[in-house]
Amino acid sequence: MTQEAVATLERLTSTVNPSETSVCVIGLGYIGLPTASVLATKGFQVHGMDVRADVVDTINEGRIHIEEPDLDMVVRSAVNSGQLKAGYEPQPADVFMLCVPTPSRPDHSPDLSYVEEASRAIQPHIKRGDLIILESTSPPRTTEDVVVPLAVPPGMKVGEDVFVAHCPERVLPGRILLEVVQNDRVVGGVTPACTEKAEAFYEAFVNGKVLGTSALAAEVTKLVENSYRDVNIAFANELSMLADRLGVDAWEVIELANRHPRVNILTPGPGVGGHCISVDPWFLVHADPEHTPLIRTAREVNDSKPHFVVNHVAELAREFAAPKIGCLGITYKGDVDDLRESPSLEIVQELIKLDVGEVMACDPLISSERFNDFPLHDLETVLDQAHILVLLTDHRAFKKIPRRILEEKVIVDTRGTWR
Repeated sequence: MTQEAVATLERLTSTVNPSETSVCVIGLGYIGLPTASVLATKGFQVHGMDVRADVVDTINEGRIHIEEPDLDMVVRSAVNSGQLKAGYEPQPADVFMLCVPTPSRPDHSPDLSYVEEASRAIQPHIKRGDLIILESTSPPRTTEDVVVPLAVPPGMKVGEDVFVAHCPERVLPGRILLEVVQNDRVVGGVTPACTEKAEAFYEAFVNGKVLGTSALAAEVTKLVENSYRDVNIAFANELSMLADRLGVDAWEVIELANRHPRVNILTPGPGVGGHCISVDPWFLVHADPEHTPLIRTAREVNDSKPHFVVNHVAELAREFAAPKIGCLGITYKGDVDDLRESPSLEIVQELIKLDVGEVMACDPLISSERFNDFPLHDLETVLDQAHILVLLTDHRAFKKIPRRILEEKVIVDTRGTWR
């Protein structure tokens, strides 16, 4: 290890001074932008990089392109203070954080092209003593097999000249700014020295516990967390389909079953969406198909739930001569504007394709300027004209609909909100 690297490691493993540490965040989406803004607020000098011109321009104007409580104020303050700037290319820094998408392909195999591109992009800017962190949820061994060979310049030794780690994000949309700081973090380095340096960095701005481990263990831990939730949701969704056939209220059954001190069933819904739970379990299945039949089956159950909802709505629509079907919500989660892997959106699209009636979709968080796959209607129009109301996303606005209006409609409540 060079004397320069030794000195840097000693400095960072004892304490990190934000005012003396620069950070380059690659990817300014749902995770990257909140992370960058929090770091800037904590005193780090932050350069955010994104390939989308509208994203870069919007942030540099002190505005945001995603919906997240209080993020607009934090970004505006960070930009106005000069602590946060955005650009189209990486800049030299002490810490590089990769916060790019890791989607799955149609065959459910992982698509690591964004991680590969980000790793290549930062390599020319890496100097001795730098820390590279992959925050993107990734398949096992991505940090060591993809980031290290592509991001670390030739001639530099990992754990001595440059330090590489994985620290998966663990945040809930709608609470990201709080949870980036308050949640415990699992930090896994490619070597023990990498772990120590990454731990010191996170301890400078995280109030939760920073738990050190290996990069591989950190990768698998995040995938296990989301797979566990997916399996539990699959049980709830399967129960909801069974309950529908039996003529019993699934939510009542779950509430009663959860009174047992060792039972904790999650809530059923129209499916599972978002960029994490609906994608991450496939990374484990892809890594070892032979020993992950339960995880695969859970994914298949949750992916089948939208089709169950569509078929149920289609049956109800046949009772009307010219049915109008009001679909409330197209985002995957209540009060979040994220459409990624949304089962609600899938259901609306499938109902339109089936042509079982006039489909009137409504989502107060999605503007017609941003979304043009099909027309969006205002809530008042949908409530006035629809014969069937299908609650797909539990936005606050939908929870406030008066009971007298609901009593006039045929209701399909996929969230149990109007019980």
